[in-house]
Amino acid sequence: MTQLNARIGEATERIAKRSRPTRQAYLDRIEAAVAKGPTRKRLGCANFAHGFAACAPGDKEALRDGSGPNLAIVTAYNDMLSAHQPYARFPDLIKEAARAAGGSAQVAGGVPAMCDGVTQGEKGMDLSLFSRDVIALSTAVALSHDMFDAAVYLGVCDKIVPGLLIGALSFGHLPAVFLPAGPMPSGLANDDKSKIRQLYAEGKATRAELLDAEAAAYHGPGTCTFYGTANTNQMLMEIMGLHLPGASFVNPNTPLRDALTMLGVRRALELTALGNHFTPIGHVIDERAIVNGVVGLHATGGSTNHTIHLIAMAAAAGIALTWEDFADLAEVTPLMTRIYPNGKADVNHFQAAGGMGVLIRELVDAGLLHGEARSVWGERLADYVVEPRLDADGAVAWAPAPERSGDTSVLRGAADPFQATGGLRVLEGPLGRAVIKTSAVASDRHVIEAPARVFHSQEELHVAFRAGELDRDFVAVVRFQGPKAIGMPELHKLMPPLGVLQDRGRRVALVTDGRMSGASGKVPSAIHVTPEAAAGGPIAKIRDGDIIRLDATNGRLEVKVGVEDWAARTLAEADLSAAHVGVGRELFGSFRASVGAADEGAAIFSAA
Repeated sequence: MTQLNARIGEATERIAKRSRPTRQAYLDRIEAAVAKGPTRKRLGCANFAHGFAACAPGDKEALRDGSGPNLAIVTAYNDMLSAHQPYARFPDLIKEAARAAGGSAQVAGGVPAMCDGVTQGEKGMDLSLFSRDVIALSTAVALSHDMFDAAVYLGVCDKIVPGLLIGALSFGHLPAVFLPAGPMPSGLANDDKSKIRQLYAEGKATRAELLDAEAAAYHGPGTCTFYGTANTNQMLMEIMGLHLPGASFVNPNTPLRDALTMLGVRRALELTALGNHFTPIGHVIDERAIVNGVVGLHATGGSTNHTIHLIAMAAAAGIALTWEDFADLAEVTPLMTRIYPNGKADVNHFQAAGGMGVLIRELVDAGLLHGEARSVWGERLADYVVEPRLDADGAVAWAPAPERSGDTSVLRGAADPFQATGGLRVLEGPLGRAVIKTSAVASDRHVIEAPARVFHSQEELHVAFRAGELDRDFVAVVRFQGPKAIGMPELHKLMPPLGVLQDRGRRVALVTDGRMSGASGKVPSAIHVTPEAAAGGPIAKIRDGDIIRLDATNGRLEVKVGVEDWAARTLAEADLSAAHVGVGRELFGSFRASVGAADEGAAIFSAA
């Protein structure tokens, strides 16, 4: 195996050293739980009887009297979300596979799964980020019955996978396999969809035309095919060793998808303390896995949401990850994919070009991944340079991943990347800290200097756009959108008007303490600004007309106001009461009060 890149090794060691006390405390908890052995046979008879009372004949006897392992199913199924609708069939498949392997399986619990696509620009979006922590709590409740030897997790989309992983890591002594559902087949090209959105924003397309385009893009079961947070989640679960090799981007309801699901179940049972390959999830997710995840994020130009989620996920394993680590690893990680919004292709094209097998091989061979990191399959991540196929009997067979990409317009080797460094940058300066996704932004727009126009909501900007007030160079400052303010919603509703203005030749940019996620595109956007306005951050001092400089080349976010004038300014205030009620938001006051900063994972849980 190629020697590890020195910068990758240094970053990993720095994270490990910083995390030593919290990581050791976490590992001690795992060892204490493992030492007690399988729990359900130690339950009181009444407790245990409650646990198998509703099992089907055969399963009841196996669970009551047998010695085989019992598998928890934690599912995010609902039939409104296209990405999660395929999971309706999974419990039966999982139980069938568990029986064949001498074990049993039970649906331990469900977790909520909301769709950012449905709530985008709506009031429900204010609950989106908080739903991650609700999912983590729900996962813990599902596993709290102590009936299980391992767990499989059914989830795909934006907050669901991070929430499931945080919850799974709270039961770090249990082995875990994540079972994806896969992307929908390609529909209307994402680039064509975006053009219709911009035409609608300009009043040049009707609502019926817009709906036709959206329905042609999002047309069936499976994840949306662009490379947003949902598909970045799938990449992360594979490159961090929690999927079977090549499982991430196989389409739903296909024979290969079903075969991979059932094989994942058999593997989960083999990983239990009752099997021959005991592998707790808390041992898989270590400093190496976290670094591999950050490298994968940079190499694929993945979702900026993971500059928040990966920090929270790492903290759940006792690992302290920082934005500085993201910035350091970005400097040595090449950008190897062009998937919308960072290109015209979708994830099905990425899969056809060689997918995760080629990506992992290239990164391992370049010394940019910890190939020896543990995984749920084989002995190490380096074993993931294969791709699954079906043999003549319908079982999964493994073939070597292609030696090189089948389409270099979508996926390239590490020696011939689209750009030499990753697609994310950390910005710092008098306005605080922020992140920017540069991979989809033209290089001549990596630096924008223009007067500020301040807004306290997305709708305020839309009103100004429709009134013709924004046809000029400016930096849109959209504040009081952070986690303490209103829950840190995604602000994609800003992109069509800003994209229209940029296409007219205007130099525009966005600065916000809200989120933009994996669908952030061609408009330069400094997002996740922290400290946020509601926490007294300097973004609350900006006034209309202040000159803002967003410099992604040098990692700076500045305001050109005299030092004395800036120091004397008072912080703006906003009446946020209307954003704290309706669609259940009144129930989340304790979340807003206790949530941490964006660069600490924006979680209600204590950081590592």
